[in-house]
Amino acid sequence: MSTLSDRQRDELHKSILDYFHAQGMSESFAALLNESKTDFNPEPKTKYSGLLEKKWTSVIRLQKKIMDLENKNAQLQEEVSMSPARRSASQADWVPRAPARYTLTGHRGQVLRVTFHPTYSVIASASEDATVKIWDWETGEFERTLKGHTRQVLDVHYDSKGNKLVSCSSDLTLRIWDVQNEYSSRTLHGHDHSISSARFVPGDDLIVSASRDNTIKVWDVTNGWCVKTFTGHAQWVRCVVPSEDGKLLASCSDDQASTARIWDISNGETKMEFRGHDNYLEVVAFAPIASYPSISELSGIALPSDKAKTHGQFIATGSRDKSIKLWDVGSGQCIKNLAGHDNWVRALVFHPCGTLLLSAADDKTIRVWDLKTGRCVKTVEAHGHFVTSLAWGRTKQGAASDAKANGDVKGKGGEEERVVNICASGSTDQTIKIWSP
Repeated sequence: MSTLSDRQRDELHKSILDYFHAQGMSESFAALLNESKTDFNPEPKTKYSGLLEKKWTSVIRLQKKIMDLENKNAQLQEEVSMSPARRSASQADWVPRAPARYTLTGHRGQVLRVTFHPTYSVIASASEDATVKIWDWETGEFERTLKGHTRQVLDVHYDSKGNKLVSCSSDLTLRIWDVQNEYSSRTLHGHDHSISSARFVPGDDLIVSASRDNTIKVWDVTNGWCVKTFTGHAQWVRCVVPSEDGKLLASCSDDQASTARIWDISNGETKMEFRGHDNYLEVVAFAPIASYPSISELSGIALPSDKAKTHGQFIATGSRDKSIKLWDVGSGQCIKNLAGHDNWVRALVFHPCGTLLLSAADDKTIRVWDLKTGRCVKTVEAHGHFVTSLAWGRTKQGAASDAKANGDVKGKGGEEERVVNICASGSTDQTIKIWSP
């Protein structure tokens, strides 16, 4: 069945008849004239004269225009997708870029640590002014100040549910703040010098802390008692972090050899020691499982299948020697030295996508490193003074988070849940900056 109207069909027949007549194709002309029963007298001045050729060349020109427009549209779509103004909060490979979304001011001393609440749009900052401040990172608004420490607060961290917040200080104490009870606090005593690092161990029943008294202590959250003390470092233990399964600890120290260590949290045994930096270590971080393929590609050695899904296979360390090193925990070997910062490296964060590592340093920058190549792929001029702290948000995307609450760990549609793209940095310039798409 023809899709042409009677008028369109009549015009098409007459255009074809005119073309046959102009080309001297008398038999074709006569056959079409007879079969179409069209009333047509070929005359050079009629509107059908040369109409078929005109239509045909117009179609060719339009086809070329359409192809050009489609190519241009594809280029524009690519540019739009890469535009910082249009990058979605759920884009897997988003990284911070200037300018920051918010600059939070209020501390009267340098900001030494920032940490995100795991559920709400809340961030906590620890400062040299002996306070912890709570902020809303979505609005950039200040919420409250937590007072209790008498000297600089060196670290702060929320548990996995966001019900408790731990802080540690140069006043030789840790404090556990009850988030659900107006941040009321209780104090933990036991270290003999400044406490430089404190973290909840996965499961939230234990807290691990590191101190200038050269020890690492493990605390029972319920009663506040110190249940274990690990010794081995010979100098100030700057940082301690647990692996994601809570079985291992990674620490770094001002030891003469500038060492990092892996500990078995169950018995305090040193599993591995790492030496290679030329100055004091400031930070250590476990690589998440998502980063294993990239780090394996960088090292050229594939992980055995039994280790590919096991936490604690790689760590990264940052040092005052201005470098970052990636280490194989099993062998203790340095996989790669990442050089690029011009001053002390103070913070390390593995990107949730698994292919990138972010670092912050006293050269006032945040740098982004490609874990597959070991190259710096982006430098952000972050603050007006030393960048002392860096943290990635822990809040899960809405759909995935809701699904997990209902027992579906993969979220709706079977997709793996992802944290939202939000990053925060703290600085000696007494500000916190919020970086988001």
